[in-house]
Amino acid sequence: MFRQRSGSLRLAVALLALSLTSCGVATGLGGDPATISGIPLASEVSAIEDPRSFSGELALELVDDPVEPVATDPVPQLPAVVTDNQGTVVEVADVSRILPLDIYGTLSRIVFELGLGDNVIGRDVSSAFPEIADRPLVTHDGHQLNAEAILALDPSVIITDTSLGPWDVILQLRDAGIPVVVVDSHRSPDNVEVLTRAVADGLGVPELGRELGERTRAEIVEAEQSISSIVPESETSRLRTVFLYARGNAGVYYMFGQDSGADELITAAGGYDVSSEVGWKGAKPANDEGLIAAQPDVIIMMNKGLESVGGVDGLLEKFPAMAQTPAGANQRIVAMNDDLVLSFGTRTPAVLNALAVALYAPDAL
Repeated sequence: MFRQRSGSLRLAVALLALSLTSCGVATGLGGDPATISGIPLASEVSAIEDPRSFSGELALELVDDPVEPVATDPVPQLPAVVTDNQGTVVEVADVSRILPLDIYGTLSRIVFELGLGDNVIGRDVSSAFPEIADRPLVTHDGHQLNAEAILALDPSVIITDTSLGPWDVILQLRDAGIPVVVVDSHRSPDNVEVLTRAVADGLGVPELGRELGERTRAEIVEAEQSISSIVPESETSRLRTVFLYARGNAGVYYMFGQDSGADELITAAGGYDVSSEVGWKGAKPANDEGLIAAQPDVIIMMNKGLESVGGVDGLLEKFPAMAQTPAGANQRIVAMNDDLVLSFGTRTPAVLNALAVALYAPDAL
């Protein structure tokens, strides 16, 4: 974690993080504090006296924690017959060629953590962890499903949700006789366990889904308890926070509000979600009026999104009115790995910890 200054500094900090920990929660050497994915554990750092006084951009690069399957050689109970999130009864008779797809990269990580990673034959653009990186992409132009690419892989089952499109592609795949299990597209720290079990049920490993879900939930609770040590008790003392999605090269700028997942991310990390106060629902195009109304202390973004607009200077040029907000005046932007910040899966504890430390103990980064 660092204030973004140069590529060489980014590399140096990434190497330092790797030297602190290779995965999960670990105690650093030489008296260094415990870390999660290379970021200090919230309970091991001290909150700064006035979090609103901090200025500067922080770009978090969490370490790629290795997959830790709950089983090394699972034996699925097939055929698995499930009623998916849309009420469709799906029979899965073969899980030898699994294709998990969603906009967050959550589903693929869950499949790997269930011990079925060797059966995964492709990936979406958000699935970027090392163990899946060599699988062919089946999305194009960002998050658009490519029917031809999917059919060419001959999947035996597809696990997906409604976050990717066009939906006609999913219907085409079903017409081709491929079992498609549609799970809930909503993401939050509270439904990780339910989502995990839904994926596992569709793949014929319900007991492993229960085990992985319980493990992840316990880790989230542990992270939340750690975070509480640095988050102000009073809601009015918490940092007013908004989530801004940007792709400058495409001219795409969205503020994520209520029911987008970003609202629950902000709250779980100890921030004050401004969207509920100003009535900003879902994901809507960002504008000067919305930013002024929100008056955020902090803006959360994705690393590549911030880079695509030319950093903080480029963002202020695009939205001049941002300078009239505390976040703009202090250039208080917190950015994080694109494939992690909204993933809401087994990496959720690390994401929440990193954001909480960036908000309330930035000097520890």
